[in-house]
Amino acid sequence: MNTTHYVFIGILTFLFVVIALLIPLCLIKYRSMRRTIRDLQGQSRLMNIPPPETPASMDSLMVTLEQDTPSDTPIQRQKSKSGSRSLWRPPQAGPRFTKADLSLMQLIKAGKEGVFYKAKMTRGTCKGHSMFTCKIAKDGVPPKRVETEVSIMRKLGHHKNMLQLLDWNTTEEPYVLILEYVSCGTLRSFLQMHRDRLRIDSELQSLFTMAAYHIALAMDHLRSKMVVHCDLALRNIMVNSFPREVKVAEFGLARDLTRMRSRRSTRKRRHAERVPLRWYPPEYFKNNYYSFKGDVWAFGIVLWEMQTFGTLPYPSLETSEEVIYHICAGYRNTEPENCRPEILQMMRDCWLDPYTMRPSFSDIVRILENILENDADYVDVDNQRSMALGPSSD
Repeated sequence: MNTTHYVFIGILTFLFVVIALLIPLCLIKYRSMRRTIRDLQGQSRLMNIPPPETPASMDSLMVTLEQDTPSDTPIQRQKSKSGSRSLWRPPQAGPRFTKADLSLMQLIKAGKEGVFYKAKMTRGTCKGHSMFTCKIAKDGVPPKRVETEVSIMRKLGHHKNMLQLLDWNTTEEPYVLILEYVSCGTLRSFLQMHRDRLRIDSELQSLFTMAAYHIALAMDHLRSKMVVHCDLALRNIMVNSFPREVKVAEFGLARDLTRMRSRRSTRKRRHAERVPLRWYPPEYFKNNYYSFKGDVWAFGIVLWEMQTFGTLPYPSLETSEEVIYHICAGYRNTEPENCRPEILQMMRDCWLDPYTMRPSFSDIVRILENILENDADYVDVDNQRSMALGPSSD
């Protein structure tokens, strides 16, 4: 026998010894596992827990866990934390009122998605308010859109220059929002109605500046809450007392940017007829983009509307195509007559393109505050002198 044969016989012998050792070890391990399983099954029977093979075992274990878990365990805290995400959602177990409970007294304005009325309850009050503004959504408006509007208004909370939400019904049609009462309707209808009286008022520009200041305060509040209005216009500003009690309203198109991945508009081009084109900035038409600076652009349009007593922007343009071309080509509304230079400059700044050059609402508030302070520092000397002298004794 040569060396190769000896090597082969050695390998076979080694394998035989290894197998002979592994077989007893496997038998010992197997018996130990069987013993452990029997012990576990015996304990399960003592604890009245069904064996794992039965289909109902997992359900029974879940019931036992739910009954034995204390209320302050991490599991419960995690559930409550996930539930806090829906704080701004307005779930309703049932309608607190219906349209039949309302007495509609006077039409305030009719929009594309809703109609505003001066109203009251047929019996009692709404949270202590005997009179209020009622918005009734038109047929075809999905409930999710109304619920989003309610959520945004609840998030914005109270502000003196925003129309406050009192109650709502989104459980059945027609969907209804109850808002605080305003005595003078929209700012557009107010200016058109009192145009002749306001034109001869020597303090007209100061009144317009005061109204613009309060609108800017509301819009700066929206900015602080990361909400874009998307429909700022003179028709969507309510008046309780001009010029101090003007209130931004109509949040049907508003968006909460904290709940969005992008500031690009989610509205499809096929729904373009729903967008107020004459108040929208060029970046929307070029890049489908709308941000806080889009609201700043619309604020400039509101300033122009005030100075022209509610005239439709770009009055010489008739079609949507003409309006879009006009805006994207760099043309702007003509400058109103008799407008103070500071407000004219603010309009120009609000209409700058690209949008990054426009001021923020914090900047606008600060500028308007300075203008109002300057107005307060100067008085009409002739009027003050005549008041001091009083009527003549002759």
